[in-house]
Amino acid sequence: MRGSPPASADERLKTESLGTRLMKRPELGAIAGVVLVTIFFLITADQAMFTLSGIVNFMTPAAQLGILAIGAALLMIGGEFDLSIGSMVAFSGLFFAAATVTLGLPLFITIPATFVFAALVGSINGLIVIRSGLPSFIVTLAFLFILRGLSLVGLKLATGGSTQLRGVRDATEDDLLAPFFSGDAFKGLFTWLAERGWVETFGNGTPKVPGIPVEIIWFLIIAALATWVLLRTRVGNWIFASGGDPNAATNSGVPVRSVKISLFMVTACCAAMVAIITVMDAGSTDARRGFQKEFEAIIAAVIGGCLLTGGYGSAIGAFFGAIIFGMVVIGLTYTGFDQDWFQVFLGGMLLIAVLFNNAICKRVIGGR
Repeated sequence: MRGSPPASADERLKTESLGTRLMKRPELGAIAGVVLVTIFFLITADQAMFTLSGIVNFMTPAAQLGILAIGAALLMIGGEFDLSIGSMVAFSGLFFAAATVTLGLPLFITIPATFVFAALVGSINGLIVIRSGLPSFIVTLAFLFILRGLSLVGLKLATGGSTQLRGVRDATEDDLLAPFFSGDAFKGLFTWLAERGWVETFGNGTPKVPGIPVEIIWFLIIAALATWVLLRTRVGNWIFASGGDPNAATNSGVPVRSVKISLFMVTACCAAMVAIITVMDAGSTDARRGFQKEFEAIIAAVIGGCLLTGGYGSAIGAFFGAIIFGMVVIGLTYTGFDQDWFQVFLGGMLLIAVLFNNAICKRVIGGR
């Protein structure tokens, strides 16, 4: 209406600057870390690191760790830890290899069975934590040793005394599902690109990168799915609520117990995925598979923005945290630095990430 005064903004609505909104994103530190690490290796490393083959070289271990880190991140956002992830890789790898080699079962049976088996073990972890009230740190620390010991005993029983079970590749090479969990994808595309000179080739014309390792594809799929669940679904809200304030969440109707047990199952299934991929690629399994990966996965999740107190973090942050790991562990081979500096990097990044995340939570979000 002409002559009416302009509507004023509601003073109760708080406006935030772009900088404040960016600072609230859990993955900010991990993205900044990727940029800094990239700049570091651009200056110090052989430039072959950033060719297509070099990128695939560091993305492959990053993908394997990243699948574990995303599972760990979801559980940490839900307010719990799982220190048995690495041992779960060995234990589910034993189950998968024994079913495939010893029992001679096809992949369409062994792969779902391995995930069900892993989920069952994860649910046991979750049930003990929920029903006993013990910290998940203690319960899963116990399972770290239990599962590693069972892997040793089980391998000896399955092989007659050896701690390595071979023959997986021979048993699965003709299976229709094998290409989905082993080897490289899009080989035809890369051959086509090599013929046109668009990718690097060897002297005989074959591409230096025959395809994209399947673990990288699974890594991308799992990261996208986990991010969608966290940001776009009711379950994602439940996960954040369960980790932020379990009592308030329970009073609001959130099934906190079921959410947490389900997260333990998801984390175990991520370990089973890594086990299947690595066992099929190597053609064998052993009792040390996944050794210390539980710590690397948690560190990657923390670098990605997860708080140790729960209720805060992101799957995409864990995605970038794992990429940092891959870049450093492989990137050091392109430099003159001693690779043992990687251990120093792990501790330093963990400390920096915890301090950074806590500072952001307190100053920007007003959290704990």
